[in-house]
Amino acid sequence: MDNFWDSNVWGTFNLFAMLLISLLIANILKRRIKLLRHSLIPTSVLGGILLLIIAEIVGAFTKVPFFDTNFFGGNGYAMLEMITYHTLALGFIASTFKAAKGKLGKKRTIEIFNTGVTTVSTYLLQAIVGFTITMIATLIIKDFFAAAGVLLPFGFGQGTGQAMNYGNIYETEYGFVGGKNFGLTIAALGFLSASIGGVFHLNLLKKRGKITMQGEELVETNLGPIQGENEIPMNGSMDKTTVQIAFVAVAYLIAFGIMQGLGALLPGMKSVIFGFNFLLGTLSATLVKTIMNFLNKKKIVKREYLNDFLMTRVSNFFFDIMVVAGVAAIRLSILENYWGIILILGVVGLLITYFYNRLVAVKLFSEYQEEQFLTMYGMLTGTASTGIILLREIDNDFKTPAADNMVYQNFPAIVFGFPMMLLATLAPQKPALTMVILIAFFIVMNVILFRSFIFKRKKKTE
Repeated sequence: MDNFWDSNVWGTFNLFAMLLISLLIANILKRRIKLLRHSLIPTSVLGGILLLIIAEIVGAFTKVPFFDTNFFGGNGYAMLEMITYHTLALGFIASTFKAAKGKLGKKRTIEIFNTGVTTVSTYLLQAIVGFTITMIATLIIKDFFAAAGVLLPFGFGQGTGQAMNYGNIYETEYGFVGGKNFGLTIAALGFLSASIGGVFHLNLLKKRGKITMQGEELVETNLGPIQGENEIPMNGSMDKTTVQIAFVAVAYLIAFGIMQGLGALLPGMKSVIFGFNFLLGTLSATLVKTIMNFLNKKKIVKREYLNDFLMTRVSNFFFDIMVVAGVAAIRLSILENYWGIILILGVVGLLITYFYNRLVAVKLFSEYQEEQFLTMYGMLTGTASTGIILLREIDNDFKTPAADNMVYQNFPAIVFGFPMMLLATLAPQKPALTMVILIAFFIVMNVILFRSFIFKRKKKTE
């Protein structure tokens, strides 16, 4: 048995403490330093960058990887990757438990649907361009992994957790040395792209006299009631926040059981199946929420246990930890042969995401094109929070539907986006076929997205 003073006992706590302390320091720096405040870089990203810099400096002097020292239990980098992996799913589960919106009008339903299709189309564009870049790179760099560019939409469009998941699949299943770090670095560049492109566009609007830059962190509004009607009390025999976390744990445990079962049935796909932990977690949370709603409706359970306000807090906590841990887990030394390709992917990813989403916003969301553009560009280079931070600069009270579009587009995005996740696992095996399918899929998505223009023009021609 370990002694209470051993590093095995304290290592995990020390690691979590370091992540949380870095968030506090990053928050202070953002509030004190005007340049950082106006950069719009999320606090979690800044905290991760601080840890990354410290780790590189200490590692250079000690010749020992910083997070693999005894202070962190000797396996801190593996623990950071594990934290990133789990918090991705836990954050999605908590978000899924929030109540669905009521009925929407036809126009709003179309706008939400178009937003979901835009999300998938952007993923596909990022994948096509990223894949093209790395396929060309194989002609220059010996033994380079051709499918590495497919990580661009996972790093930019889906964030740290998914970039690491697919990087891990490429590393363990297909021999891409440094795959996890490659994915994490692409995700970090995505956050920087969100800041660079977002600040550029906001300054453009400022010069045109359309806005006054605020440069402060997001102040949320309309979070929902802390204590809704017929809900369990906030501080009963079991704290209400504890109840929310317990539901998240139940859903994730169900997801684990599903993954274990699928893994036993398809042992060759086990790595891929467990890479979809966030998706199966979302499905499990939907199942649990449906059961609870049924029990409430039948009066078998007479009180409401789920609370939107607290679930938002829980999901944001998990996402903050996911981002800071994911950035801190990057090991620059492993990527020394890839920096040229990574930087090219980062710059090209910024440009194509910016111009494509600008086109869509102007064509399809003319009534609030700037709000829609900033929200989508922020989300498709960083996270939903990044999109909201950019949106707040021109729509502080969320008067336009842009924020709601981003939240409720998840269902069409998952339906249309799921095939692309499967294509990502096909890319290392059949790159040419995957590229053809990606391009065809992108064309189909754009026909769906711009259907009102295409078929209207066709009617006029006839």
